[in-house]
Amino acid sequence: MGRKYGINGINTNHINIQTAYVGLGSNLGNRQENLRAALSRLNSLPTISVRQVSSLYETAPVGVTEQPEFLNAAAALETSLPATELLDVFLHLENQLGRVRTFRWGPRVIDIDLLLYGEAQIMLPNLTVPHPRLRERAFVLVPLAEIAPDLVVPGGQKTVQELANQELANYFCGNGNIHWVSVV
Repeated sequence: MGRKYGINGINTNHINIQTAYVGLGSNLGNRQENLRAALSRLNSLPTISVRQVSSLYETAPVGVTEQPEFLNAAAALETSLPATELLDVFLHLENQLGRVRTFRWGPRVIDIDLLLYGEAQIMLPNLTVPHPRLRERAFVLVPLAEIAPDLVVPGGQKTVQELANQELANYFCGNGNIHWVSVV
């Protein structure tokens, strides 16, 4: 196994590696290509390895409903970056891929959310982990349950699969729609 070097050429083999779970979404342009490009760019970074990716799911928008449907996925990453630096990478990558922030819950070329970072519970002005709306979003829980069904969300007692089942029941009762599309 080769050595992995960080941004400054520092050997990162001795650095603590964390498993992070991310949610990805896109509802503008070529949605599937946007998700593929984000995952490819993440995996090309020396401090991040994409370990597993869910199928793609097409979902209705939440919050602002007058916009195109989303494609959503979840991915498991291994990273040597602290959570705050990982968030910075996500925001930079979103900008590189053309995301323009117009209004909350508006349409977007790409959205990359840090859902979980190891067992950490983080409360900072710009970052909350676990993601504050993780437990109430079927479009995040269903793809996450596909790749980590037995994972218990820090601060809770239910597995991701149990949360997904619970939220799917609520989602379908509210006339929601979530469809499996394909594997990235």
